Amino acid sequence: MTDDPFGRFSAGTTAEHGRLGEGDGPAAPWRLWGPYLAGRQWGTVREDYSHSGDAWNAFPFDHAVARAYRWGEDGLGGISDRFGFMNLGLALWNTRDPILKERLFGLTNEEGNHGEDAKEYWWAIDGTPTHSYMEWLYRYPQAEYPYQQLREENRNRSREQREFELADTGLLDEHRFFDVSIGYAKAAPDDLCITVTAVNHGPDAAPLEIVPQLWLRNTWAWGRDRRRSRIQQLLPPTLTVAGLEAVECLHGFLGNYYLAGEGSPEVLFCDNETNAVALFGAEKNPAPFTKDGINNYIVHGDTGAVNPVPEGTKVGFRYVFDAVPAGGTVSVRLRLSTTPPSEETFGPSFAATVADRAREADEFYATVIHPELDEQDRHVARRAYAGLLWGKQLYRYDVEQWLDGDPAVNPAPEERKEYGRRNTHWNHLAIADVISMPDEWEYPWFAAWDLAFHCIPLAHVDPAFAKEQLVLMCREWAMHPNGQLPAYEWEFGDVNPPVHAWSAWHVYRIDGYRDREFLVRVFTKLLLNFSWWVNRKDSSGSNIFEGGFLGMDNIGLFNRSAPLPPGFRLEQSDATSWMAFYCQQMFKIALELSRHDSAWDDTATKFLEHFLSIARALNSFGSRNISLWHEEDGFFYDVLVQPDGQAPHMRVRSMVGLLPILGATEVPSWITQECPDVTARLRWLQRRRPAVMGPLLTRSGPEGRKMLLSLVDPARLKQILQRMFDESEFLSPYGIRSLSAAYKEPVSFEVNGQVATIEYEPGESKTGMFGGNSNWRGPVWFPVNVLLADKLRTYGRHFGDSFTVEVPAGSGQQRTLVELADIIDRGLTALFRPVNGRRPADGSRIEASDDPLWSVHPTFSEFFDGDTGEGLGAAHQTGWTALVAHLLNPRLPPDPRAKGWG
Repeated sequence: MTDDPFGRFSAGTTAEHGRLGEGDGPAAPWRLWGPYLAGRQWGTVREDYSHSGDAWNAFPFDHAVARAYRWGEDGLGGISDRFGFMNLGLALWNTRDPILKERLFGLTNEEGNHGEDAKEYWWAIDGTPTHSYMEWLYRYPQAEYPYQQLREENRNRSREQREFELADTGLLDEHRFFDVSIGYAKAAPDDLCITVTAVNHGPDAAPLEIVPQLWLRNTWAWGRDRRRSRIQQLLPPTLTVAGLEAVECLHGFLGNYYLAGEGSPEVLFCDNETNAVALFGAEKNPAPFTKDGINNYIVHGDTGAVNPVPEGTKVGFRYVFDAVPAGGTVSVRLRLSTTPPSEETFGPSFAATVADRAREADEFYATVIHPELDEQDRHVARRAYAGLLWGKQLYRYDVEQWLDGDPAVNPAPEERKEYGRRNTHWNHLAIADVISMPDEWEYPWFAAWDLAFHCIPLAHVDPAFAKEQLVLMCREWAMHPNGQLPAYEWEFGDVNPPVHAWSAWHVYRIDGYRDREFLVRVFTKLLLNFSWWVNRKDSSGSNIFEGGFLGMDNIGLFNRSAPLPPGFRLEQSDATSWMAFYCQQMFKIALELSRHDSAWDDTATKFLEHFLSIARALNSFGSRNISLWHEEDGFFYDVLVQPDGQAPHMRVRSMVGLLPILGATEVPSWITQECPDVTARLRWLQRRRPAVMGPLLTRSGPEGRKMLLSLVDPARLKQILQRMFDESEFLSPYGIRSLSAAYKEPVSFEVNGQVATIEYEPGESKTGMFGGNSNWRGPVWFPVNVLLADKLRTYGRHFGDSFTVEVPAGSGQQRTLVELADIIDRGLTALFRPVNGRRPADGSRIEASDDPLWSVHPTFSEFFDGDTGEGLGAAHQTGWTALVAHLLNPRLPPDPRAKGWG
């Protein structure tokens, strides 16, 4: 690990910091095992071998119990090694369900009235960066799980109606559920003490079966590698200790592991092979004991479904509890280790390890989370960190192999390789890495801009992993040879906003301004990405950019990623603003590098001048002498350039027009002494090109001369902010809305002879654009709010108290720019702070209940209602919404440099 001048990650800080200090790369021993097992593998693009490309139907939930996955695995509260070869997860049965509960259930995009939607209740309770301690909780109904009812009710509901949830069925009334928690405590990097505890919260005794399962990912059935590892039961005389059952997993790569289960569970074996007879009507299965063998044995009493010879590639330890009393608790203990079981396996050291790791987790977070936070805020921050750490998933996908298909099964249809079909231009992508996912269930695949936001709170607890993630997106097996970053598996070629450089800079700061090697690694690859943007998204060469939907789905009047008619071009306010923002972040990083190596000076000047060119284009003429700024409205808009030379503004006030605020960064005063080439170039431009220097704002203060590069001048900034902080437009009690509330009555525009309509929708999407599972037409979105507040602080450091805006409008109260940033941050954190005992983010969902069994669990939603703050979309988006931990706990180490940034 790099030097740590602050002692935050040295062995003398906490035990967990010591483990981090033992190694920070993906091959570090303590990172070998983690919560890398996906929450959902079915319904993903990488498992889709269909002609149609309909991933949801190509591998539906109903197949998952009996069909082997090609690229990964999924399970309940599970773990795996970082290569995904060996997997361990929970299976449960309440004696009523039609299948074992082995994985989380949810609706496909077509089944949900607002797109795909998980229909379970689970929470990441705790976790440490090395996964030395982890806890995960699942709420399991005691009645039969209502799969069909959830499908039918939601399918029959319109987009104007609320989603029908599991709690709405009444199954959970009177607490008729088990809370099943699984905890992991590492005695060593390859020695895991596992505890499963189930509490019956219902009024009556109820049966429960707990079936922890260990299985091997199927790597042998596809015709590419016939090598097969196996799991076999240990029996006397090999098993020399009483009071437990055990199996040995003999793996050619990982070596030998032993899983021991305390007590006398029934040990059941089958193989991780597809039941082709049951699913597809085949004459014969590839193996006699298929993936659903344990399910069929327990649920249907099919004794022939499991292997009478105690071996296979999947094993379950079946613990049967006929009647768990009301309020009663049952538990089982297991141990996964490279050491054969002995008298010590479940001896006193087991409980001591669990207790020690729990205590060490408390000690770790006592140093990470600011001690002045109250208990409510500490609880939310720690849960956010836990969700982030549980969101780390092994993501395996080789696009070239996927396009080719497999020799033995899954032959690739020719249609898959046709020009323009999904990911055909990304056949270089071959990822097999642990990646931070946006959401455990709804988004079990990475997205480039989501990941950049994840890295900010991750840097507080695990800066090495945060840096690794940012570098990973730029590696040659991920980044396209042309420099584009991969968007997401549904279409890697879609375009995400360029926030990577911003994230890299902030991770560098949070990590103590010390790892310049990291900055160089990211920066040199982002040079390629920046060039891709310039070459591909500025088609007219005017420094006005297009980008498509840019992650903001349905924010426009029409699908901005869809091809326009010949001769039309959409010049985007947000794409252009993102590129100005990108220039500034690259300029900032180049300046930091040039302080130590003057060879970077001219790179800094390149980004300085490119920013000035973009600023000039945005503010003055565009490509048809039509500025993206609309003087009458005092706002930035997209412009639709047409073949006849007309270029009307798309006059909809949305987040698109607020994003020019992002183009603000300080030029540090130390450049005069430390970056002479940059200083000389600035002076040359001021003398010879004064017309382009408008975006460089200067002022003098007590601390000396200040310089600010700003995409918008102070007059326009004030006009934008007056709308942005107007409660009748963008300002909500919980942050900045993505569309002005002025459009509560729909407004229509004619676009190329067709009428397009848009209206303020504070909650769920009423349109099916981009699947309809997210909405940018009114709700509050965490990441862009964090960016806006960050830049308002930048402006505030420059202008001080001299620049104010009246907020609320008409109140006569003048607010400084820093105070405006505080308003945004307070609104975002207010989502998670109880009012009259309820968090606004819980809305009217069951989590808003006064019942402490529900209210103790904050959820981290994808976005939030623009009026009420209720969390919407994906319900476990402890990805970018974990930024709340950064806002609650914005601790930075002291800047060790003599002259640092503001």
